[in-house]
Amino acid sequence: MKKVSTAATKQGRNISRQTLTIGLDLGDRNSWYCVLDEAGQIQLEQRVGTTAKAISEVFGALPRSRIALEIGTHSPWISRLLSELGHEVIVANARKVRLIGESRKKDDRLDAQTLARVARIDPQLLYPVKHRGAQAQADLMMIRARAGLVRARTGLVNTARGLAKSYGERLRSCNVRNLDPEKAEGLSPQLQRALEPLLAAIAEVSERIVEYNDRIEALAQTSYPQVDLLKQIKGVGTLIALTFLLTLEDPRRFQKSRDVGGYLGLQPGRRQSGESEPQMHISKEGDPYLRTLLVQGAQHILGPFGIDCDLRRWGLKLAERGGSNGKKRAIVATARKLAVLLHHLWVSGEVYEPLHNSRQMTDAVAA
Repeated sequence: MKKVSTAATKQGRNISRQTLTIGLDLGDRNSWYCVLDEAGQIQLEQRVGTTAKAISEVFGALPRSRIALEIGTHSPWISRLLSELGHEVIVANARKVRLIGESRKKDDRLDAQTLARVARIDPQLLYPVKHRGAQAQADLMMIRARAGLVRARTGLVNTARGLAKSYGERLRSCNVRNLDPEKAEGLSPQLQRALEPLLAAIAEVSERIVEYNDRIEALAQTSYPQVDLLKQIKGVGTLIALTFLLTLEDPRRFQKSRDVGGYLGLQPGRRQSGESEPQMHISKEGDPYLRTLLVQGAQHILGPFGIDCDLRRWGLKLAERGGSNGKKRAIVATARKLAVLLHHLWVSGEVYEPLHNSRQMTDAVAA
């Protein structure tokens, strides 16, 4: 290891104007970077603060380079900053790069070296990830914040109900959205006194969630007219449609609509070796929150309130094949088809016909 100096910018200026490859291992407070020359020799190893100012000072002094970093909390804004400084930025998919994640000799300095060496040989080995833009990330944060409140409310509600049951009583049957101090009127005075602040907090959180719902609806109407295209499908509301648009951001990044299912982790994994090719579960790669929303949409489509459409007919027929997990498989498969259909409507701008395929089959038989 080369001696580490605090004068990072001076060392950066001393590097000759050649093609450099840099591995950057991001940390919450400090990050390590490793600079390789064209021959693969280490020219500089250095720690840098994980701040916009420090990153700009260090990498702004370097010639245009190829910089590889792992995806993480700081990777969106740092990748945008490095691109603005003129560098070629590669964001590595951490789940794919086992050479780093499962290394027996793992520390920040060695991880930076590994990123640099792999990026120098073949960037595709890092399975590059494309981050969304700053505006899309900011808009998506509103949806993420709402999801955080929903999770918090669920935890509070479960706590209140569990405490009541442990005391031999039960809260009045009600929807989670309507749980407030009035629902504790039938409880004993001791339990009411204990749960009153907790139920008041639940009611307060529910009000904040309603505020987010209004903001999300307004955002969709003012900035994302494509939401109306996706909401043509009954079971897809503003939340699902807007999350889908912001997560994918650019519909043209997929050559085929069917690729979206695999991108969101709704496609079964594959492990083929020789004559063996076992059936596997879905990969669960991609964005977990969007995947959850799509599954919820599929549950509505296949549920008692879903309207008659090609997607519902296909899903119910799949569920009829039986098996202990037949219904679960049908819901996940319907969610995958829903993602494909949403992307197709987004790209084509077509008017959605719920029974398009069924009518085509009827017309073909009649002919």
